[in-house]
Amino acid sequence: MDVQTYMLGIGKAARAASRAMAVADSHAKNTALTAMATAIERAAKVLLHENARDVEAAKTKGLDAAAIDRLTLTPARIAAMANGLRQIAALPDPVGEISNLKYRPTGIQVGQMRVPLGVIGIIYESRPNVTADAAGLCLKSGNAAILRGGSEALHSNQAISACVHEGLKAAGLPEAAVQVIETSDRAAVGELITMQDYVDVIVPRGGKGLIERLMQESRIPMIKHLHGVCHVYIDDKADFDKALRIADNAKTQRLGTCNTMETLLVARGIAEKILPPLCRIYADKKIELRGDDAARALVPGMKAATEEDWHTEYLDAILSIRIVDGLDAAIDHITRYGSQHTDAIVTEDITRARRFLREVDSSSVMVNASTRFADGYEYGLGAEIGISTDKLHARGPVGLEGLTSLKYVVFGDGQVRG
Repeated sequence: MDVQTYMLGIGKAARAASRAMAVADSHAKNTALTAMATAIERAAKVLLHENARDVEAAKTKGLDAAAIDRLTLTPARIAAMANGLRQIAALPDPVGEISNLKYRPTGIQVGQMRVPLGVIGIIYESRPNVTADAAGLCLKSGNAAILRGGSEALHSNQAISACVHEGLKAAGLPEAAVQVIETSDRAAVGELITMQDYVDVIVPRGGKGLIERLMQESRIPMIKHLHGVCHVYIDDKADFDKALRIADNAKTQRLGTCNTMETLLVARGIAEKILPPLCRIYADKKIELRGDDAARALVPGMKAATEEDWHTEYLDAILSIRIVDGLDAAIDHITRYGSQHTDAIVTEDITRARRFLREVDSSSVMVNASTRFADGYEYGLGAEIGISTDKLHARGPVGLEGLTSLKYVVFGDGQVRG
């Protein structure tokens, strides 16, 4: 395959499809989304079979347990894909919405209209459910999508792609509105991130290595996050039972996600009471603990944390723990070592909670809730295209509005400027 010619063809088709998607009405888009969901449910056995091929190959190549978990489809995850598409269909269509309409002294009305971005290139690893989520979000927001999944999920992604195209066809929308790249050749990524004439935005979803490469090589603006070093701070005014539940869930509910807690910060005043029982929970769930000297003194057998541990997104059964003097020290730690992704405080002191919300500069900041809630589905966005820790255009879970932009619109009645 001539990758450059292949990608050029995909880019041209996507640009043409984007024009049709920009003017597609809500009924057509929702029809497509519902048909995609039905097709995914009907093809569940096929999806599981194709995914099993990918998982077996990944195990043969020696992928770690967290990567295998992200790659694996289950009946529940397939049902969640279909449910996510139906949720997107049920959401209000943002395209064409006019806001902030105001009269000016001249008599004109000035407002802003929400419009699609155009063609969105999405590069992701492991998780095949991203194929359905990305297709649905791009479609509902009036965009065309070029999807490049990881080579380890090639069979799964192609099977899901067939369901997506079935939905587009049922609604009379161009199948090129969602194209899943069929080659595992890495050169395809190099072409995609430099096709400025055909691609408007790149959204990377994957490991730090992938995103660092794209940051260096892409000629197209990106919506991204580099990594997720997420923290939970247990304040000395925390409710004991809430703190146990949240600190347990934030780490152990699922290990391989970007919103999983990687560092636990505990106020010195509550550490002796809460850390031993909490660490017994972690031990029962086979979590390796790495702590500072104060934490190790309270929990025998805990490994010593290194400076590197505070910077690390493990995506694995490892947790670093530090005892801090209080709120100021916790915020200082998060400021120094965090990735501006998701951080939480557990406290019953509303003043401290408000300070944490105001002073922690992350895309999601939480009070008395698990970091695992930092997710488009949980935020009511239907599904998400990814998490953005950037400060321009979109921040946090990126749903429909994050895949659109605003243009100014003016309504007049013959006015001319004097």
